[in-house]
Amino acid sequence: MRSKQNDIFVNGTLLEKTFSINNALKRLVRCLFAEGLLDPSRLIFTSDQVCYPLKQGQLFFEHLQIAPADTFIHYGQIIWRDNRGQKNNITDHNKLIDLIKDEPDFRYTTEGIEGLKADITNSINNDIRARQYRQKWNATLSQKITLSGETTFTGYLRHHMSPSDAAILLDQWGSLEGHPYYPTWKCRSNLSPESVELLSPEFDAIVPVRIAALRADMAYIETMPDKKNYQGWFAEQFPVLWQEWKQQLNHKKYDEKEWLPLPVHSWHLTACVQQHYADDIASGILILEGPDLQTRPSMSFRTMRPLTPENAPFIKLPVAIWMTSEMRSLQAKSIHMGPRISQLIKEILHNEDGFNQSVSILEEQIAFHYRHKERQDDAEGKYLSVVFRQAYSAPKCYENCLPITVATLLTSLPQNNNPLITELIASSEQSVEDWFRQYAQVVLYPVISLYLLYGIGLEAHQQNTQILFSDEGMASHLLIRDFGDGRTYAPLLHERGYALQPYSYPGILPTVFFDDIEPVRTFVVDACFLTHLHELALCLTSHYDLDTPVLWKILREVTDQVFNALKKRVSNSLWQKERKMFLSEPWSTRSLLSMHLSQYQNYRLQHELTNPLNFIA
Repeated sequence: MRSKQNDIFVNGTLLEKTFSINNALKRLVRCLFAEGLLDPSRLIFTSDQVCYPLKQGQLFFEHLQIAPADTFIHYGQIIWRDNRGQKNNITDHNKLIDLIKDEPDFRYTTEGIEGLKADITNSINNDIRARQYRQKWNATLSQKITLSGETTFTGYLRHHMSPSDAAILLDQWGSLEGHPYYPTWKCRSNLSPESVELLSPEFDAIVPVRIAALRADMAYIETMPDKKNYQGWFAEQFPVLWQEWKQQLNHKKYDEKEWLPLPVHSWHLTACVQQHYADDIASGILILEGPDLQTRPSMSFRTMRPLTPENAPFIKLPVAIWMTSEMRSLQAKSIHMGPRISQLIKEILHNEDGFNQSVSILEEQIAFHYRHKERQDDAEGKYLSVVFRQAYSAPKCYENCLPITVATLLTSLPQNNNPLITELIASSEQSVEDWFRQYAQVVLYPVISLYLLYGIGLEAHQQNTQILFSDEGMASHLLIRDFGDGRTYAPLLHERGYALQPYSYPGILPTVFFDDIEPVRTFVVDACFLTHLHELALCLTSHYDLDTPVLWKILREVTDQVFNALKKRVSNSLWQKERKMFLSEPWSTRSLLSMHLSQYQNYRLQHELTNPLNFIA
């Protein structure tokens, strides 16, 4: 159940509370204008304020910055003046929502509106606690940097940690800010404050995962072709854990060959599995007793990196927690499609030489979910499932690079308030423009190539993407993860001799498309261009006080260069159409605020934004 509490956490300093409340308002204002719930064309500009007229009065925004792609960033106060001339400061999201909820474009139910308010409040409370903890964590990291003799955070990571250890530290440490378009960016409303701190990556958490046992004939297993024997593979990856698990089964007089080791998140075990699968436990299908594996939650919260063995795979798990936008189950679609898409991309990258060794993937090698052998209902397994993802690895020529998850680049350094990305630019001794051009080339060449040639959409947003940086601080290689919900346009695959078996189930949205490439294009634009490259351009433009068009002009030039490089490999009609859609036509993106207000009756609500690459053409 989602909490309906609307009280702001009362502990925390005034500074932390004010920051987090303003953080929520900033996100909400951005979403309202982007999705057209507030109409930007109605804004009235004065010398020091921006006015927005409502039925009962006027909203005044101080320091409202308008950036490319219809991005409205609010830095100052919001003042309400009613039709009688009385003024009040809008100090939190509840007041702003109450003022606009009766506007013509705001047609949502009371339940949807109150649910949004509660989830934003929960986000604020969790944000306050995370920023309190961040002060201690940054102090510890700063001390380690000083004691090591290094002068930079990235220098400390390069010279005193392995790449894989640095990667998980940066993944956890960089999880503070969350998705820029989620108004409920930190919502975990059915977790207690204590559980949030114990389980969340932004609190440097270590979380036990129980290795339960599921009867082998009660599961659907999907694997990459070279990983067919799950039990043998698990024994190789976790030799000590396998022996403990096997001995506990044997002690109960069970043959381990008839069972599957099933990782279960410790919170999920007690909060969901024990009750939800009580009949299966009672009938002997599921055994919850087993050894525990200590793990670190990555940026996604529910993809876990084992502490040992050193090169153990990541483990993606369902957790029955309402986070940001939905209950985080792990549906059969992800189980079936993750290994299939991993194998497909692996074959393509092999045949394409990794597009000049520009991109690698973390393969989803084995996945399975509970499926009763008689009922054969995939839906029953959405809270009893697992995906095993390849441990961090980089091509040999990039093995000494520093892997950084994109969201971490925008996170303030331990030593100061500058984003981490500025440390890389400084060490490169390049101009911001040249550094960003190289970065855009590293990201866009493989992303557009896979899309235009094969119809494969990589979800290259801030959480799923790691960039490998050279010793000089330059972007060198793209590393992508998480393929269970990836989108593909089948006709382009078929043209090049490949096929991808789609997953189909009543009520589950498709991810393999046959009639129109638009859903795949939107997937790429939303994840890679808008929430990744556009956000970096916003950050760098603000920090270095650049002229607004400069970095978007570079994005346009790099995108155009990639299209030109691929022109001879695709039909002219496809090339012309897709080039126009990426460079000139409005960008379609997910309407996350509207989805939330409509209580997620439609997970594919979209709106259009002015194309920022056309803005500077």
